[in-house]
Amino acid sequence: MAATQNASAWRHVLVLAAAGVLTGVGQIVLVRLSSGNGIDITEAIWFTAGRLPVVRTLGSAILSVIVVGMGVSLGREGAPKQAGAVIANVVSDVARLSDRQRRLLVACGAGGGMAAAYGVPLGGALFALEVLRGALSLRMVLPALVTAVVATAVSWIVLPDMPTYLIPAYQNSWSAALWALLFGPIAGVVSVVYVRSIAFADRNKPQGWRRILAPLLVLGLLGVISIKFPQLLGNGKDIAQVVFVGQYTPALLLALLFLKPMATALCLGCGTPGGLFTPSLALGALLGAVLGHAWDWLWPGVPLGLFAVIGAAAVLAATTQGPISTVVLIMELTSRDRSFIVPLLLAVATATLVARTIEPRSIYEARLSEDQVEARRKARDASSE
Repeated sequence: MAATQNASAWRHVLVLAAAGVLTGVGQIVLVRLSSGNGIDITEAIWFTAGRLPVVRTLGSAILSVIVVGMGVSLGREGAPKQAGAVIANVVSDVARLSDRQRRLLVACGAGGGMAAAYGVPLGGALFALEVLRGALSLRMVLPALVTAVVATAVSWIVLPDMPTYLIPAYQNSWSAALWALLFGPIAGVVSVVYVRSIAFADRNKPQGWRRILAPLLVLGLLGVISIKFPQLLGNGKDIAQVVFVGQYTPALLLALLFLKPMATALCLGCGTPGGLFTPSLALGALLGAVLGHAWDWLWPGVPLGLFAVIGAAAVLAATTQGPISTVVLIMELTSRDRSFIVPLLLAVATATLVARTIEPRSIYEARLSEDQVEARRKARDASSE
Protein backbone atom coordinates (compact mmCIF):
# COMPACT_ATOMS: atom_id res chain seq x y z
CA MET A 1 0.00 0.00 0.00
CA ALA A 2 2.82 2.41 0.86
CA ALA A 3 4.44 1.81 -2.52
CA THR A 4 1.29 2.72 -4.45
CA GLN A 5 0.66 5.80 -2.31
CA ASN A 6 4.20 7.06 -2.90
CA ALA A 7 4.28 6.30 -6.64
CA SER A 8 4.00 9.19 -9.08
CA ALA A 9 0.79 9.85 -11.01
CA TRP A 10 2.42 8.90 -14.30
CA ARG A 11 3.59 5.61 -12.86
CA HIS A 12 0.04 4.73 -11.82
CA VAL A 13 -1.24 5.29 -15.35
CA LEU A 14 1.67 3.75 -17.25
CA VAL A 15 1.89 0.55 -15.18
CA LEU A 16 -1.86 -0.10 -15.42
CA ALA A 17 -1.89 0.75 -19.13
CA ALA A 18 0.98 -1.70 -19.63
CA ALA A 19 -1.05 -4.32 -17.76
CA GLY A 20 -3.90 -3.59 -20.17
CA VAL A 21 -1.69 -4.10 -23.22
CA LEU A 22 -0.31 -7.31 -21.73
CA THR A 23 -3.81 -8.56 -20.98
CA GLY A 24 -5.06 -7.85 -24.48
CA VAL A 25 -2.10 -9.44 -26.24
CA GLY A 26 -2.11 -12.37 -23.82
CA GLN A 27 -5.78 -13.11 -24.41
CA ILE A 28 -5.32 -13.07 -28.19
CA VAL A 29 -2.33 -15.42 -27.94
CA LEU A 30 -4.16 -17.81 -25.62
CA VAL A 31 -7.15 -17.98 -27.97
CA ARG A 32 -4.82 -18.76 -30.89
CA LEU A 33 -2.95 -21.46 -28.95
CA SER A 34 -6.08 -23.25 -27.75
CA SER A 35 -8.98 -24.17 -29.99
CA GLY A 36 -12.46 -23.46 -28.65
CA ASN A 37 -13.44 -21.34 -25.69
CA GLY A 38 -11.78 -21.44 -22.29
CA ILE A 39 -13.59 -23.32 -19.55
CA ASP A 40 -13.99 -22.08 -16.00
CA ILE A 41 -13.06 -24.49 -13.19
CA THR A 42 -16.62 -24.65 -11.85
CA GLU A 43 -18.01 -25.28 -15.34
CA ALA A 44 -15.38 -27.95 -16.00
CA ILE A 45 -16.08 -29.81 -12.76
CA TRP A 46 -19.80 -30.01 -13.42
CA PHE A 47 -20.15 -30.27 -17.19
CA THR A 48 -16.91 -31.71 -18.63
CA ALA A 49 -15.98 -34.01 -15.73
CA GLY A 50 -13.12 -31.70 -14.76
CA ARG A 51 -11.48 -31.62 -18.20
CA LEU A 52 -9.70 -28.32 -18.84
CA PRO A 53 -7.71 -26.93 -21.80
CA VAL A 54 -4.24 -27.31 -20.29
CA VAL A 55 -2.29 -24.74 -22.31
CA ARG A 56 -4.92 -22.03 -22.14
CA THR A 57 -5.63 -22.54 -18.44
CA LEU A 58 -1.95 -22.47 -17.44
CA GLY A 59 -1.35 -19.50 -19.73
CA SER A 60 -4.24 -17.65 -18.11
CA ALA A 61 -2.80 -18.47 -14.67
CA ILE A 62 0.62 -17.05 -15.61
CA LEU A 63 -0.96 -13.94 -17.09
CA SER A 64 -3.02 -13.53 -13.93
CA VAL A 65 0.09 -13.62 -11.73
CA ILE A 66 1.73 -10.88 -13.78
CA VAL A 67 -1.16 -8.44 -14.14
CA VAL A 68 -2.40 -8.85 -10.55
CA GLY A 69 1.15 -8.08 -9.47
CA MET A 70 0.96 -4.92 -11.58
CA GLY A 71 -2.07 -3.70 -9.62
CA VAL A 72 -5.16 -5.11 -11.33
CA SER A 73 -8.12 -5.19 -8.92
CA LEU A 74 -8.54 -8.98 -8.85
CA GLY A 75 -7.51 -11.77 -6.47
CA ARG A 76 -4.21 -13.63 -6.52
CA GLU A 77 -5.77 -17.02 -5.71
CA GLY A 78 -7.03 -17.44 -9.28
CA ALA A 79 -3.65 -18.60 -10.60
CA PRO A 80 -2.89 -21.29 -7.98
CA LYS A 81 -6.46 -22.58 -8.26
CA GLN A 82 -6.07 -22.93 -12.01
CA ALA A 83 -2.65 -24.55 -11.70
CA GLY A 84 -3.91 -27.02 -9.10
CA ALA A 85 -6.92 -27.91 -11.24
CA VAL A 86 -4.76 -28.47 -14.34
CA ILE A 87 -2.32 -30.70 -12.44
CA ALA A 88 -5.26 -32.76 -11.14
CA ASN A 89 -6.66 -32.94 -14.67
CA VAL A 90 -3.37 -34.28 -16.05
CA VAL A 91 -3.00 -36.79 -13.19
CA SER A 92 -6.54 -37.98 -13.90
CA ASP A 93 -5.61 -38.62 -17.54
CA VAL A 94 -2.46 -40.54 -16.60
CA ALA A 95 -4.24 -42.60 -13.94
CA ARG A 96 -7.30 -43.11 -16.18
CA LEU A 97 -9.69 -42.09 -13.46
CA SER A 98 -13.44 -42.23 -13.90
CA ASP A 99 -15.39 -39.04 -14.47
CA ARG A 100 -16.64 -39.12 -10.88
CA GLN A 101 -13.09 -39.45 -9.53
CA ARG A 102 -11.80 -36.77 -11.90
CA ARG A 103 -14.40 -34.25 -10.75
CA LEU A 104 -13.37 -34.74 -7.15
CA LEU A 105 -9.65 -34.62 -7.87
CA VAL A 106 -9.91 -31.43 -9.95
CA ALA A 107 -11.92 -29.75 -7.17
CA CYS A 108 -9.30 -30.93 -4.65
CA GLY A 109 -6.52 -29.57 -6.85
CA ALA A 110 -8.17 -26.16 -7.07
CA GLY A 111 -8.81 -26.20 -3.31
CA GLY A 112 -5.17 -27.13 -2.76
CA GLY A 113 -4.11 -24.09 -4.78
CA MET A 114 -6.38 -21.95 -2.62
CA ALA A 115 -4.94 -23.49 0.55
CA ALA A 116 -1.36 -22.89 -0.59
CA ALA A 117 -2.02 -19.28 -1.60
CA TYR A 118 -3.38 -18.29 1.82
CA GLY A 119 -2.00 -20.95 4.16
CA VAL A 120 -5.47 -22.31 4.99
CA PRO A 121 -5.40 -26.13 4.79
CA LEU A 122 -8.76 -26.85 6.43
CA GLY A 123 -10.51 -23.91 4.77
CA GLY A 124 -9.04 -24.85 1.39
CA ALA A 125 -10.32 -28.42 1.72
CA LEU A 126 -13.82 -27.27 2.69
CA PHE A 127 -13.80 -24.67 -0.09
CA ALA A 128 -13.01 -27.41 -2.61
CA LEU A 129 -15.96 -29.52 -1.47
CA GLU A 130 -18.63 -27.02 -0.45
CA VAL A 131 -18.07 -24.33 -3.09
CA LEU A 132 -16.41 -26.05 -6.06
CA ARG A 133 -17.67 -29.63 -5.83
CA GLY A 134 -20.97 -28.58 -4.28
CA ALA A 135 -21.22 -31.43 -1.77
CA LEU A 136 -19.89 -32.22 1.69
CA SER A 137 -19.69 -35.97 2.21
CA LEU A 138 -17.44 -38.27 4.21
CA ARG A 139 -15.95 -40.05 1.20
CA MET A 140 -14.76 -36.72 -0.24
CA VAL A 141 -13.27 -35.25 2.92
CA LEU A 142 -10.09 -37.32 3.10
CA PRO A 143 -8.76 -36.60 -0.43
CA ALA A 144 -9.62 -32.92 -0.05
CA LEU A 145 -7.82 -32.70 3.29
CA VAL A 146 -4.73 -34.56 2.06
CA THR A 147 -4.45 -32.37 -1.03
CA ALA A 148 -4.89 -29.12 0.91
CA VAL A 149 -2.48 -30.12 3.69
CA VAL A 150 0.25 -31.20 1.27
CA ALA A 151 -0.17 -28.03 -0.82
CA THR A 152 -0.02 -25.82 2.26
CA ALA A 153 3.02 -27.64 3.69
CA VAL A 154 4.90 -27.21 0.41
CA SER A 155 3.98 -23.51 0.25
CA TRP A 156 5.38 -23.00 3.75
CA ILE A 157 8.84 -23.85 2.41
CA VAL A 158 8.98 -20.42 0.80
CA LEU A 159 6.04 -18.55 2.36
CA PRO A 160 5.77 -17.56 6.05
CA ASP A 161 3.55 -19.69 8.27
CA MET A 162 1.51 -16.83 9.69
CA PRO A 163 -2.07 -15.55 9.46
CA THR A 164 -2.96 -13.43 6.44
CA TYR A 165 -4.69 -10.82 8.61
CA LEU A 166 -3.46 -9.67 12.01
CA ILE A 167 -6.36 -8.54 14.19
CA PRO A 168 -6.94 -7.99 17.93
CA ALA A 169 -8.77 -10.58 20.05
CA TYR A 170 -12.27 -9.18 19.52
CA GLN A 171 -14.92 -10.50 21.91
CA ASN A 172 -18.59 -11.49 21.69
CA SER A 173 -21.14 -8.98 22.93
CA TRP A 174 -24.91 -8.49 22.82
CA SER A 175 -24.45 -5.36 20.73
CA ALA A 176 -22.32 -7.16 18.13
CA ALA A 177 -24.74 -10.11 18.01
CA LEU A 178 -27.78 -7.90 17.42
CA TRP A 179 -25.92 -5.89 14.78
CA ALA A 180 -24.87 -9.11 13.02
CA LEU A 181 -28.47 -10.34 12.96
CA LEU A 182 -29.63 -7.09 11.35
CA PHE A 183 -26.60 -6.81 9.08
CA GLY A 184 -26.84 -10.33 7.62
CA PRO A 185 -29.85 -9.73 5.32
CA ILE A 186 -28.31 -6.46 4.08
CA ALA A 187 -25.08 -8.29 3.30
CA GLY A 188 -27.09 -10.95 1.46
CA VAL A 189 -28.80 -8.39 -0.78
CA VAL A 190 -25.53 -6.55 -1.48
CA SER A 191 -23.91 -9.89 -2.33
CA VAL A 192 -26.65 -10.66 -4.85
CA VAL A 193 -26.11 -7.30 -6.56
CA TYR A 194 -22.37 -7.96 -6.61
CA VAL A 195 -22.73 -11.50 -8.02
CA ARG A 196 -25.10 -10.28 -10.73
CA SER A 197 -22.72 -7.47 -11.67
CA ILE A 198 -19.91 -10.02 -11.97
CA ALA A 199 -22.18 -12.23 -14.10
CA PHE A 200 -23.01 -9.29 -16.37
CA ALA A 201 -19.34 -8.37 -16.71
CA ASP A 202 -18.40 -11.95 -17.57
CA ARG A 203 -21.15 -12.32 -20.17
CA ASN A 204 -20.09 -9.11 -21.91
CA LYS A 205 -16.35 -9.70 -22.18
CA PRO A 206 -14.88 -8.20 -25.35
CA GLN A 207 -14.42 -10.38 -28.42
CA GLY A 208 -12.20 -10.12 -31.49
CA TRP A 209 -10.05 -7.00 -31.78
CA ARG A 210 -11.80 -5.50 -28.74
CA ARG A 211 -9.80 -7.93 -26.60
CA ILE A 212 -6.81 -5.63 -27.10
CA LEU A 213 -8.54 -2.24 -26.85
CA ALA A 214 -10.86 -2.88 -23.84
CA PRO A 215 -8.17 -3.84 -21.28
CA LEU A 216 -6.04 -0.86 -22.28
CA LEU A 217 -8.92 1.58 -21.78
CA VAL A 218 -10.29 0.03 -18.58
CA LEU A 219 -6.97 -0.52 -16.83
CA GLY A 220 -5.71 2.87 -17.97
CA LEU A 221 -8.81 4.43 -16.40
CA LEU A 222 -8.16 2.43 -13.23
CA GLY A 223 -4.66 3.86 -13.16
CA VAL A 224 -6.04 7.40 -13.38
CA ILE A 225 -8.57 6.84 -10.58
CA SER A 226 -5.93 5.15 -8.43
CA ILE A 227 -3.99 8.43 -8.30
CA LYS A 228 -6.69 9.65 -5.92
CA PHE A 229 -7.56 6.23 -4.49
CA PRO A 230 -4.44 4.03 -4.49
CA GLN A 231 -6.34 1.53 -2.30
CA LEU A 232 -8.13 0.32 -5.45
CA LEU A 233 -4.98 -1.33 -6.75
CA GLY A 234 -4.38 -4.97 -5.97
CA ASN A 235 -6.67 -7.67 -4.65
CA GLY A 236 -7.98 -5.79 -1.61
CA LYS A 237 -5.88 -7.52 1.04
CA ASP A 238 -4.42 -4.22 2.27
CA ILE A 239 -7.88 -2.65 2.43
CA ALA A 240 -9.19 -5.52 4.55
CA GLN A 241 -6.20 -5.49 6.88
CA VAL A 242 -6.50 -1.78 7.64
CA VAL A 243 -10.29 -1.92 8.00
CA PHE A 244 -10.04 -4.96 10.29
CA VAL A 245 -8.19 -2.80 12.81
CA GLY A 246 -10.54 0.18 12.35
CA GLN A 247 -8.16 2.71 10.79
CA TYR A 248 -10.10 4.20 7.86
CA THR A 249 -12.25 7.35 8.00
CA PRO A 250 -15.99 6.98 7.24
CA ALA A 251 -15.73 9.13 4.09
CA LEU A 252 -12.97 6.99 2.59
CA LEU A 253 -14.78 3.80 3.57
CA LEU A 254 -17.91 4.97 1.76
CA ALA A 255 -15.98 5.90 -1.39
CA LEU A 256 -14.13 2.59 -1.49
CA LEU A 257 -17.35 0.66 -0.85
CA PHE A 258 -18.58 1.77 -4.29
CA LEU A 259 -15.29 2.04 -6.15
CA LYS A 260 -13.64 -1.27 -5.20
CA PRO A 261 -16.36 -3.67 -6.44
CA MET A 262 -16.79 -1.49 -9.52
CA ALA A 263 -13.06 -1.76 -10.25
CA THR A 264 -13.18 -5.55 -9.81
CA ALA A 265 -16.16 -5.96 -12.14
CA LEU A 266 -14.59 -3.72 -14.80
CA CYS A 267 -11.27 -5.57 -14.63
CA LEU A 268 -13.01 -8.91 -15.03
CA GLY A 269 -15.31 -7.56 -17.73
CA CYS A 270 -12.47 -6.32 -19.91
CA GLY A 271 -10.99 -9.83 -20.00
CA THR A 272 -8.38 -9.61 -17.25
CA PRO A 273 -7.81 -12.99 -15.54
CA GLY A 274 -7.79 -13.15 -11.76
CA GLY A 275 -9.58 -14.35 -8.64
CA LEU A 276 -12.64 -13.05 -6.82
CA PHE A 277 -12.06 -14.35 -3.30
CA THR A 278 -10.15 -11.45 -1.72
CA PRO A 279 -12.08 -8.73 -3.61
CA SER A 280 -15.31 -10.23 -2.20
CA LEU A 281 -13.81 -10.33 1.28
CA ALA A 282 -12.70 -6.69 0.94
CA LEU A 283 -16.21 -5.65 -0.17
CA GLY A 284 -17.67 -7.28 2.94
CA ALA A 285 -15.10 -5.61 5.18
CA LEU A 286 -15.95 -2.19 3.72
CA LEU A 287 -19.71 -2.78 4.00
CA GLY A 288 -19.39 -3.96 7.59
CA ALA A 289 -17.19 -1.01 8.52
CA VAL A 290 -19.58 1.55 6.98
CA LEU A 291 -22.66 0.12 8.69
CA GLY A 292 -20.66 -0.47 11.86
CA HIS A 293 -19.89 3.23 12.07
CA ALA A 294 -23.63 3.94 11.90
CA TRP A 295 -24.35 1.34 14.61
CA ASP A 296 -21.67 2.85 16.84
CA TRP A 297 -23.76 6.03 17.03
CA LEU A 298 -26.70 4.01 18.38
CA TRP A 299 -24.90 1.54 20.64
CA PRO A 300 -21.25 2.44 21.26
CA GLY A 301 -18.75 -0.03 22.62
CA VAL A 302 -18.08 -2.53 19.83
CA PRO A 303 -14.63 -2.16 18.24
CA LEU A 304 -15.06 -0.83 14.69
CA GLY A 305 -12.72 -3.47 13.30
CA LEU A 306 -15.03 -6.25 14.50
CA PHE A 307 -17.82 -4.94 12.27
CA ALA A 308 -15.46 -5.25 9.31
CA VAL A 309 -14.44 -8.83 10.14
CA ILE A 310 -18.07 -9.91 10.51
CA GLY A 311 -18.99 -8.07 7.32
CA ALA A 312 -16.19 -9.77 5.40
CA ALA A 313 -17.39 -13.20 6.53
CA ALA A 314 -21.04 -12.47 5.72
CA VAL A 315 -20.43 -11.22 2.17
CA LEU A 316 -17.87 -13.93 1.45
CA ALA A 317 -20.31 -16.63 2.58
CA ALA A 318 -23.18 -15.12 0.60
CA THR A 319 -21.17 -14.66 -2.61
CA THR A 320 -19.60 -18.12 -2.52
CA GLN A 321 -22.69 -19.71 -0.93
CA GLY A 322 -20.28 -21.63 1.26
CA PRO A 323 -21.06 -20.71 4.88
CA ILE A 324 -19.13 -23.57 6.51
CA SER A 325 -15.95 -23.06 4.50
CA THR A 326 -16.20 -19.30 5.04
CA VAL A 327 -16.33 -19.57 8.83
CA VAL A 328 -13.30 -21.85 8.84
CA LEU A 329 -11.44 -19.65 6.35
CA ILE A 330 -11.99 -16.54 8.48
CA MET A 331 -10.69 -18.40 11.53
CA GLU A 332 -7.58 -19.54 9.66
CA LEU A 333 -6.97 -16.23 7.90
CA THR A 334 -7.11 -14.31 11.19
CA SER A 335 -5.83 -17.06 13.51
CA ARG A 336 -8.86 -16.43 15.76
CA ASP A 337 -11.35 -19.13 16.71
CA ARG A 338 -14.04 -18.54 19.34
CA SER A 339 -13.57 -14.94 20.38
CA PHE A 340 -16.36 -13.54 18.17
CA ILE A 341 -17.99 -16.71 16.90
CA VAL A 342 -21.61 -15.85 17.84
CA PRO A 343 -22.00 -12.64 15.76
CA LEU A 344 -19.92 -14.24 13.00
CA LEU A 345 -22.26 -17.22 12.69
CA LEU A 346 -25.39 -15.05 12.88
CA ALA A 347 -24.21 -12.80 10.05
CA VAL A 348 -22.98 -15.67 7.87
CA ALA A 349 -26.18 -17.71 8.27
CA THR A 350 -28.63 -14.87 7.58
CA ALA A 351 -26.59 -13.43 4.69
CA THR A 352 -26.30 -16.81 2.97
CA LEU A 353 -29.99 -17.58 3.46
CA VAL A 354 -31.09 -14.28 1.92
CA ALA A 355 -28.63 -14.55 -0.98
CA ARG A 356 -29.66 -18.12 -1.83
CA THR A 357 -33.33 -17.16 -1.74
CA ILE A 358 -32.85 -14.37 -4.28
CA GLU A 359 -29.99 -15.65 -6.46
CA PRO A 360 -29.21 -19.38 -6.95
CA ARG A 361 -25.74 -18.74 -8.36
CA SER A 362 -22.58 -18.21 -6.38
CA ILE A 363 -19.95 -15.83 -7.67
CA TYR A 364 -18.11 -18.82 -9.14
CA GLU A 365 -21.24 -19.96 -10.95
CA ALA A 366 -21.87 -16.49 -12.36
CA ARG A 367 -20.72 -17.40 -15.86
CA LEU A 368 -23.06 -20.41 -16.02
CA SER A 369 -26.41 -20.17 -17.74
CA GLU A 370 -29.63 -20.54 -15.74
CA ASP A 371 -30.16 -24.02 -17.22
CA GLN A 372 -26.66 -25.07 -16.17
CA VAL A 373 -27.18 -23.73 -12.65
CA GLU A 374 -30.46 -25.61 -12.37
CA ALA A 375 -28.84 -28.82 -13.65
CA ARG A 376 -26.03 -28.42 -11.14
CA ARG A 377 -28.47 -27.79 -8.30
CA LYS A 378 -30.49 -30.92 -9.12
CA ALA A 379 -27.32 -33.00 -9.30
CA ARG A 380 -26.11 -31.57 -5.99
CA ASP A 381 -29.46 -32.30 -4.33
CA ALA A 382 -29.46 -35.84 -5.70
CA SER A 383 -25.93 -36.50 -4.44
CA SER A 384 -26.84 -35.34 -0.93
CA GLU A 385 -29.85 -37.67 -0.61
